[in-house]
Formats: sequence, C-alpha cells, structure tokens
Amino acid sequence: MIPKRIFLVGFMCSGKSTVGRILAKRLSYSFVDLDEFIEERKGKSIEEIFSNYGEEYFRRMELEVLDLFLNKDRVVVSTGGGLGANRDALNRMKLVGFVIWLDIDFETFLKRCSNSEGRPLLKKGLDYVKELMEKRKEVYSLAHLRVDGRKSPEDLTDYILQELMLTYK
Repeated sequence: MIPKRIFLVGFMCSGKSTVGRILAKRLSYSFVDLDEFIEERKGKSIEEIFSNYGEEYFRRMELEVLDLFLNKDRVVVSTGGGLGANRDALNRMKLVGFVIWLDIDFETFLKRCSNSEGRPLLKKGLDYVKELMEKRKEVYSLAHLRVDGRKSPEDLTDYILQELMLTYK
C-alpha cells in the first residue's frame, strides 16, 4: 500500500512543486506546497518574510507549518529547499511518510533558477549558493529515495510511481 504521506525535498528549482502536483494528481492525493502555504498564511512573499523577519523566523515557521501536514492522509507535500535540509524536519517526515529527494546538479540549478525572482538566498551570490547546495545534500541524502531531478517532470513521476509500487506491494 502506497504511503499516505509523500514528502518531496531538494534544492531550489529541483522541480518539487511541479513533480508534486503531477504525482498528487496521479495518486488522487491532495497537494501542498509549503512555501505557497506560508505565503498565503502570512499574506507576504517568502522574500518579504525573509527581509521583514529574517531567515531564522522563516525556518521556525516552516517547521510549524510542516507539523500541520504530518498527520494528513493522502497528501503530497513539496517542502522548501531549506526545510528538507533540516535534519530534524527530515526525520519527522521519514517517521510518518515517504521522503523523496529530487537531486539536481549545480548546472541544472543555474539553468532553471538564474532568472528567478523572490528567492532571497540567490542574493548572496553563486559561490554561497553552490556551497549551500553541497552542504544540504548531506541531509537530503537521508531521504528514502533519491531521483535524478534533471529528468522531465512526467518521467520523474513515472519513476517515482514505479518505485512506490515496488517498495509497497
């Protein structure tokens, strides 16, 4: 039986929201993008939250919001890049559901994300972002399943569904 909760983790622009929406639709699950949920709840963009309250405040809020979905059934949750790299958060997700890491390389990140607005960490420069990406991979690698995030969203979804079927016969 497929897990009632599926969590997608990975770096910025790895495709978590896109794949999550497709996966949820194919499974007839609900879909939640935690960053979008936070923006709606606060009435501010992530960028505004970072600049008005700071990163530490945002990270606390991410954990609070995650807790709202740890007991929901039939849900696919797209996490923010920092939340999936939080060891405590990842362990919480693993205890109650199945965690999938959408892994991308730095070149793919640059192609997808270089023109993105509203990503506060991009303002810190590419060297910082590359170092952050490498550091976060250490925690992402603890996920139940690692997938090649460079593939198309449809191919990724097909692969994830195959792996879920094999794992949860």
